Amino acid sequence: MGLVSLFSGCGGLDLGFIKAGFSISWANEFDSTIWETYQKNHPSTFLDTRSIIDIPASDIPDCEGIIGGPPCQSWSEAGAQRGIKDPRGQLFFEYIRILSSKKPLFFLAENVSGILAPKHSDALKNIIEMFSASGYNVNMKLLNAHDYNVPQDRNRVIIVGYRDDMGVSFQFPEKQLEKPTLKDAIWDLQDSALPAMKKNYSNSQMEIPNHEYMIGGFSTIYMSRNRVRSWDEPSYTIQAGGRHAPIHPQASKMIKVGVDKFEFNKETPLPYRRLSARECLRIQTFPDDFILYYNKLENAYKMIGNAVPVNLAYALAKVIAKDIKKWKQQITSSSEQLALDFKRQKQDLI
Repeated sequence: MGLVSLFSGCGGLDLGFIKAGFSISWANEFDSTIWETYQKNHPSTFLDTRSIIDIPASDIPDCEGIIGGPPCQSWSEAGAQRGIKDPRGQLFFEYIRILSSKKPLFFLAENVSGILAPKHSDALKNIIEMFSASGYNVNMKLLNAHDYNVPQDRNRVIIVGYRDDMGVSFQFPEKQLEKPTLKDAIWDLQDSALPAMKKNYSNSQMEIPNHEYMIGGFSTIYMSRNRVRSWDEPSYTIQAGGRHAPIHPQASKMIKVGVDKFEFNKETPLPYRRLSARECLRIQTFPDDFILYYNKLENAYKMIGNAVPVNLAYALAKVIAKDIKKWKQQITSSSEQLALDFKRQKQDLI
């Protein structure tokens, strides 16, 4: 059996699990601007485009695991943090509804660090209790993707549950000692990026797919912080909006001129520009043969920023794959031993 992917987006989480040896048999994504990208990059997966609310569990195939990150805007530190009061935050309950019905061996859910805010503590506790009540041994941890071969500081909450009858608890992978930088990720792309066309429509002159960057001004909020990381540092978090994409490391770091106020350094050796969509894909550890399909560049940044970094997903999936393999071997050994004992008992009776 394959895995079921919920709230799939463009499939970063899916790619990490595929890399670890799993297959994705069925996926769900309601946002029509993502469908072409998902289907062309995951041709062997059936994509259900209905709202998860409208999908009966009986329409979803049996599976070995369920993966996915319910929409995170309700919990984001940058947003209103309405949490479970927002209909998008309540989509966690749809995830649990399907999990309770399908009863796979495991599940993995991902969300932003804002879900850990004190104002959401009761809601989060309720969600974890519901996962546990569905028959799963649940573990949760805040991880920085940079600790798992991702050239980016990106804090995310990971929730993993193993079905109770497996008798094992998920152990989060150890942090990696070597941590990649922007130079490791995008150094070879620096001279080939193109600006988007007027109104940020896609530039058809690109030689490298998706290697274009958003044009336009920078908001007061954007200019309230330094947005430049050096080549020898990891990127800032890649967000789901092009106007908030980090500045390319070719430029000097911004200068603080007041409280929550920065400005660009006029002495910078190279101009300030946002990271291109392809550079953001690299920073999210997508392979270069992964192509985004869109007309408006803002949709590309949205898909990238909402994705789980592939290498983070891979690090988690490797642990899960190893645990499942070990459990299946134990089940097989126990069955073989029972069969052998039964055969001996039968012989003794003869």
